[in-house]
Amino acid sequence: MRRSPPYTAWRRAALAAGLALALAGCGDRRGADRPPEANDVAVAKVDDRAVWASDVKREAVAQGLIGEGEPLDVSSEMFRRVLDQVIDQRLLAAEAQRRGLDKSPEGQRRLAAARERALADLLVERVVSDNVDDKAVRQAYEEQLKAPRTEEIRARQIVVATAADAEAVKKLVASGASFEALAMERSTDQATRFNGGDLGYFTTDVMPEAYQAALRTAKPGELVGPFPVEGGFTLVRVEDRRVEAPITLDAARPQIVRFLTYGEIRELIESLRDRAKRQNKVEYSLRGAQAAPGRAPEPADAAPAAPAPKSEGASK
Repeated sequence: MRRSPPYTAWRRAALAAGLALALAGCGDRRGADRPPEANDVAVAKVDDRAVWASDVKREAVAQGLIGEGEPLDVSSEMFRRVLDQVIDQRLLAAEAQRRGLDKSPEGQRRLAAARERALADLLVERVVSDNVDDKAVRQAYEEQLKAPRTEEIRARQIVVATAADAEAVKKLVASGASFEALAMERSTDQATRFNGGDLGYFTTDVMPEAYQAALRTAKPGELVGPFPVEGGFTLVRVEDRRVEAPITLDAARPQIVRFLTYGEIRELIESLRDRAKRQNKVEYSLRGAQAAPGRAPEPADAAPAAPAPKSEGASK
């Protein structure tokens, strides 16, 4: 199954590109009322030209309202709102053409730039669609599974204001008092007190440094602390230690798709730059304007490297 991942950084010029296509379409109606996609439906007409559901969906993606490949119900309020914007855009484009703005030097320059952006966007979509498929996602997921998995801990805590209060609680626990009941009664940590101080499963690297140091070698059943933390002092009881379970493929898929998408974009840009450099197609006039050789800039919202699979059980 092919998936079309989001590439927001490449769609920020989509409104300008839409204006260019709208202006170009005002003077050429051939095929204007033919569905651009299979099972497409006409949802409005502007000056006898159909507005298709796919036009509205494309605009919603361009604005970041939905992701590429996500559905958009034609009966939804969002669809109607974006449809009105598409209609307004076409009316504005038609009026710009009526005034001859598309023939002016500035209009021609902007339309040419918008056309280039739209074509670049189409190329990126095609390359990503051809390469970021289910097979590629599964391969990346299997590679992640080979990475060493860290150990995770399940623990409960009681946070109190002072070290003296914490020592008093520790004595009560040692004498047989219920840790869970004392957490509900005395802990000041609102996030955990009402579930008996339960922190759930976590890896120490996601916890503040004080927890990392105190729990690094703690064994199940061991009472650790008290030690100072934000908000006072905490007493921690270790419940369990285990090797973290890998995240499922379905849960990991969105992050893997983003990682693969930006990899494809970066590779495409670098290959095009390399070819242009070999053929002397690009010359910089401004001093210091040239990009680092052989390396494309990061997209504005580029994804970080895909991490090793994380457990689904961690709650903190």
